[in-house]
Amino acid sequence: MLKILRRKKREETPTQQEIYPVQRFERKFFILPKNIGFAYSLLRQFCRPDKVYPIGTVHSLYFDTVDLDQYNRSASGDFNKDKVRIRWYDEESIEGDSIPVFIELKTRHGFASSKQRERMVVPVKDIEPSRLVKGIVSKTILNNTIAGFGYFPESPLRPIIKISYIRHRFTEMLTGTRVSLDYNVHSTMIAPELGRREHDLHLEGGVVEVKGPSIELPGTLRKMKILDTDWSRFSKYSNCIDSHLSDLGTLARFAPPGKILER
Repeated sequence: MLKILRRKKREETPTQQEIYPVQRFERKFFILPKNIGFAYSLLRQFCRPDKVYPIGTVHSLYFDTVDLDQYNRSASGDFNKDKVRIRWYDEESIEGDSIPVFIELKTRHGFASSKQRERMVVPVKDIEPSRLVKGIVSKTILNNTIAGFGYFPESPLRPIIKISYIRHRFTEMLTGTRVSLDYNVHSTMIAPELGRREHDLHLEGGVVEVKGPSIELPGTLRKMKILDTDWSRFSKYSNCIDSHLSDLGTLARFAPPGKILER
């Protein structure tokens, strides 16, 4: 039976961000495959690894409408975007036959974004690949939760795609800005009529995400220009869907648009 449990460790007390979404500025930098190791070494020079969860695997089940409204807004660079997903982590402990998951709403207005989420515990069997088409939680629970976040989609949502990746988490030493390095991005299409029902389609490269109260980068992080990267609108959700919908043999199946990959 699904139940909401008391948060543990850093989630023990609801944070302001979880109850009242705090606006933050988010900048993303696409990293070429050949530069991922270099990016990690560079970040370690001026960032501290997160004290609780320095590294782990992130899994997200994304929801969208039949017409893929959220995907189309993301792909077209729309100023206002929302994403609904259920997220879980490999580093979270499995409690018997249950595992914690988070129902999340991420809202973006231009360069500013906010995230709200609610922690729940579900049976481990509900995150098995063959069962993800059911959505992990019931439609009623999903809709009631995002309604509590103030989000009311015009059309029903359904599971579309599962995306997983490795994430290194850091804090920039001088300003406390949160930084992450994501790579080994792979996805499985859940909606049966989309793509070719492929499992673990790999998206080359990685992304550095910088999240803080200002759109300006801390001085130390400006050194990332030596990674041959620039500010990007990189979206894992959008690019992974592109990968599954693209023709066989095309570059778009393995890389974001406009990126020439070198190993």
